[in-house]
Amino acid sequence: MTNQSQAAVSAMTEWLVHPQELGKAPAKIEVAGEFDLHDCHYYILKYKKSLLGKWLVGVCGFEDGETLETCGHTFSQMEPYDPANAREKCEAMVEMIRQYWMDRAKEEAERQSSAGPFAGFVLLSTPEWDLEAFKAQLKADWGIDYPPDDGEQAASNDGKTVAVFDVDGMTAAASLMEAPVPDGEAEYWANSNFMDRENALAAARNHTAHVMIAVVDKEHPPRERGELYVKLVSTLLKAPNALGVYTNGTVWLPDYFIQVSEDLKEGHLPLLDLVFVGLVRYEKGVCGWTNGLRAFGKDELEIRDSQQSPQDVHELLLNVSGYLIEGDVTLQDGETLGYTAEQKLHITRSEGVNVEGMSLKIGF
Repeated sequence: MTNQSQAAVSAMTEWLVHPQELGKAPAKIEVAGEFDLHDCHYYILKYKKSLLGKWLVGVCGFEDGETLETCGHTFSQMEPYDPANAREKCEAMVEMIRQYWMDRAKEEAERQSSAGPFAGFVLLSTPEWDLEAFKAQLKADWGIDYPPDDGEQAASNDGKTVAVFDVDGMTAAASLMEAPVPDGEAEYWANSNFMDRENALAAARNHTAHVMIAVVDKEHPPRERGELYVKLVSTLLKAPNALGVYTNGTVWLPDYFIQVSEDLKEGHLPLLDLVFVGLVRYEKGVCGWTNGLRAFGKDELEIRDSQQSPQDVHELLLNVSGYLIEGDVTLQDGETLGYTAEQKLHITRSEGVNVEGMSLKIGF
């Protein structure tokens, strides 16, 4: 047996051990053949669930005939092994795997193309926005010149203050709206601020105007756009008439948002300004969800009916969110994650319950 064929046996065994597959190592496993397809080299494997069981067929592929790293094409439909059609079955499995990953790549491209914008509403007690003070504060806080040397970018539209400017190739836009956020939306979502609900509700109820703020560029990575958005909002919140910001499905108060934004000065992701984790307890357990990952081109996360504490549910969702953003990771349906090698939290992708669209449910 060659080193590569041994690697194929090991990879197939590891795949079978997964709880969603055989759930244990096969009682017996052998290489039964090999073939080339789509510029890759594949091994036909036959294995038994138990010593007295029948042979089943699986396949494992490599990018060439020498590497010991698989190309990710390790799979079995646990069908009976028959030497007469084993290669045909393996080729069919390879085509199915290839199609699966092409579909996932298309989904990921669609998610990335729909990433952003990062947008929110800074709630104001009076319908005023001192644009000159904002420019000076932006420079003092983050070293951002506004307007930039190469562009314009403040205007008046029907008497309303509008600012559109470029920061390192990213486009920021802000506009004073001399009216509350429509339809009581800010007040409704202020209820989700479980850390300071009373003051968040007061901010939403008392605002008479707001500044709409967005970073809309599509060329830069979402993290860069998100960090610029946090800088702009934190500076807007230093205005004397700023009450809070309605963003990501909640209302944050100025002191909280500004404090979190300081993480940027230490080179850290201001995660709590970019992703909100909501919590609610039902009869069956604690439910949690994220709001903000979609701007990064990721599915939102949910935990349903957990028997863990609200603090543990919140911590897990926040930690996973940071992992996805900082590592630019995309989780898939059927995968597992955990803090340790032993912990395996299963992931399923389905229609969201507390969030719109599809979400990833973490079994916790």
